[in-house]
Amino acid sequence: MSKLALITGASSGIGKATAETLADLGINLILCGRRLDRLEALQESLSSKVQVHTLTFDVRKLEEVENALHSLSAELQNIDILINNAGNAHGLGPIQDGSVEDWDAMMDSNVKGLLYVSKVIMPWMIAKKQGHIVNISSIAGKATYPNGNVYCASKAAVEAISEGMRLDLNPHGIKVTNVAPGAVETEFSLVRFKGDEQRADSVYQGFQPLVAKDIADVIAFAVSRPAHVVMADITILPVAQASATVIKRNI
Repeated sequence: MSKLALITGASSGIGKATAETLADLGINLILCGRRLDRLEALQESLSSKVQVHTLTFDVRKLEEVENALHSLSAELQNIDILINNAGNAHGLGPIQDGSVEDWDAMMDSNVKGLLYVSKVIMPWMIAKKQGHIVNISSIAGKATYPNGNVYCASKAAVEAISEGMRLDLNPHGIKVTNVAPGAVETEFSLVRFKGDEQRADSVYQGFQPLVAKDIADVIAFAVSRPAHVVMADITILPVAQASATVIKRNI
């Protein structure tokens, strides 16, 4: 019987790549995001391989999360894998100059959104005494860097939540994996710099960053391990990156 995975933030970047990679493994999908047109295009491209269902909601809004997830049929609530991928960064600057709006956006999506989705799905997994939750953290959650302040704090929270989940869900046989990518070239920097393409492109200049497929491959490996194995905490960096702030650039 095919497994079923729910992916948040599936319309682009790591979420989209993960959907494509899991489909190649024959894992059925529930794709979640805010951009319906992108979700439908992805659904169309993958439907020849696996069953694909889409849900459109904003993880930052509890009522939307609850309504969307509870709208799933009993069959689709039988989720084997939850991938908490939705999240973003907004702004890069000293904390004293930070925007409260940006802070709210990061904490609401990266932390509260992850919790809102998990809150609904964890009881379903507990009821059947199995499941696998994958939380997408960041190297920023392991080492705070200058001007990263609240973004780093939000990802440090994901790290702590992942560990807390692993402890609290252990009696119920549920796996928890924390994945912490380094520099990945996606829409991430474009969002962080509010559409400034030149500034976003400069983040990846002079070295070969990771791409979304690299992270998707690691997630696929983690969720396809035998029942007795869990990849608890995975950090993924490009060869040129040694830490959150040390990158060898050929410029």
